[in-house]
Amino acid sequence: MITIDFETYYAVDYSLSKVTTEEYVRDSRFQVIGVAVKVNNEPTEWFTGDMEETAEWLAGFDWDNHFVLAHNAMFDAAILTWVFGQKPKAWLDTLSMARAILGTQVGGSLAKLVEYFGLGVKGLEVNDAKGLRREDFGAQQLAQYGEYCKNDVELTHKLYKELDATFPVREKRLIDITIRMFSDPLLELDTQKLEEHLSAVRERKDKLFIDSGITKEVLNSSAKFAALLESHNVRPPMKPSPADPEKYIYAFAKSDKDFLNLLEHPSEAVQAIVAARIGAKSTLEETRTERFIDISRRGPICGALYRLPIPLKYYAAHTGRWGGSDKVNLQNLPSRGSEGGKLKRCIVAPKGYVIVDCDSSQIEARVLAWLAGETYILDLFRKKADVYKHMASAIFGVMESDVSDHQRFIGKTTVLGAGYGMGAEKFQAQLSNMGKELDIDTCRFIIKQYRGVNRRIAEWWNHLNLVITAISANKPIQVDSVGLMETSPFTGIPLPNGLFLNYPELQRNAGGQFTYQTRTGPNKIYGGKVAENLCQAIARCVIGEQIIQIEKRYRVVLTVHDAVACVVPENEANEARAYIEECMRTSPPWALDLPLNCESGMARNYGDC
Repeated sequence: MITIDFETYYAVDYSLSKVTTEEYVRDSRFQVIGVAVKVNNEPTEWFTGDMEETAEWLAGFDWDNHFVLAHNAMFDAAILTWVFGQKPKAWLDTLSMARAILGTQVGGSLAKLVEYFGLGVKGLEVNDAKGLRREDFGAQQLAQYGEYCKNDVELTHKLYKELDATFPVREKRLIDITIRMFSDPLLELDTQKLEEHLSAVRERKDKLFIDSGITKEVLNSSAKFAALLESHNVRPPMKPSPADPEKYIYAFAKSDKDFLNLLEHPSEAVQAIVAARIGAKSTLEETRTERFIDISRRGPICGALYRLPIPLKYYAAHTGRWGGSDKVNLQNLPSRGSEGGKLKRCIVAPKGYVIVDCDSSQIEARVLAWLAGETYILDLFRKKADVYKHMASAIFGVMESDVSDHQRFIGKTTVLGAGYGMGAEKFQAQLSNMGKELDIDTCRFIIKQYRGVNRRIAEWWNHLNLVITAISANKPIQVDSVGLMETSPFTGIPLPNGLFLNYPELQRNAGGQFTYQTRTGPNKIYGGKVAENLCQAIARCVIGEQIIQIEKRYRVVLTVHDAVACVVPENEANEARAYIEECMRTSPPWALDLPLNCESGMARNYGDC
């Protein structure tokens, strides 16, 4: 194993807090001041020289046959691969490992993590290096900076040993796959299509501003702005009034999460309206397209032009799912069927290759039924029956063969939304945001029907309330109906991938409500929410196993929620697609009775998959 850390030039207007990792490493100002390397347990070496000398020094290590360790490996991997052309056997990352084990409670910086484990103290010399290029350092200052860098490597090595004691080997494989999606990308960008799309987006935006009647008077009046949203079938988000928590006001501030989420609404008109209210100059689609164009113009990566580094954050969510990072969130690109899906069509496979995108079908609904012991739903999935039609049949009292498209949509929304204890009011709001208006009594009836038909799922929510109590009392209790998980004192709920679903600082308030601590403050937790967390966590474990299996033959270049995208040779595309589908339909050894299915698409561009 080689542990590595680069020290690079940064300034007030040029740092990782100002620009993305991709932009920083590929900027004309980029300069390596020095690099420290530790091979296995040998003493750490520091080297400083110009870029050619550094490249020559780094070429002396056997990268092909070593695992390479770094803290925030995405950064060091980009430098080692893009700048110096070295591709190691695999990447290890203490930041990713710590995120999976500790969540966000400790923080992700090397300084905070080594302090937490009592491994040493990170130096402060980097603060004195701001604005200094290598030629600006004096000999003594450069030597001190070298000692600082060597200390970082030693601390990273110690931190790895601390984390590795309990870290699952297969999860390390997923970390490597995630890092290489960024450092050794295969997807490319079609610059010409991007520029055409940007021009069309700007024209539509200008027209939308005019057609939507967005005036200063409307933007400055919460009531009129709310009416404008409602005219586009969007229910205005609300929040408790700071002056009187019993009253609700419109949540139209830049800091209101539900309002900002509307910037990602499927309707570009809604995006434009919200962007105007918060004073944004561009809609999300415009900003994304501009960013993709900039990436495509910055020159070759790994010897190829127009490559798109995929920056994914391993274990971004509490449930272990991947998340977007580096201001390129491919987790929430507009769907392929929408007008905005044109951006996906600008992401293409290299010449001689195609993209296979395979989506795990209804995996959360399957996992929910499996964990709760709702066997009749599992039987429906095994028979490949239409579960959404079945639910619609129960709701509307009609034969499945007579279920209309509208009724099936309601059935689908119910299956996917009501499984975690959603109430009628929230269900009504969810439907409204999808352009479907139902009165509250009808929504109450639907929720009642769901819980009546799926009694074991409803009973499981109640059982999970007992699980929360057991976790708070450090007592073991069986979590699910299949015997997969049992709470473990002081560690939360053990997952089949060897990690844990944790609820740090779990407490019950005077009203009996449990909360746990997150980076942004206390978060409510209850049976239905635990069910959602567990289903997403188990689904993520399943997807992780499938990715590892697929990677034995084909490069996984992106994962979005429960879908996996691969780049495969064009001349074996059908064979590859069949293999990937087989992997996505195969249940892991710890869930052999969990019926899985998938659907896939294949094309030269991502949008047509």
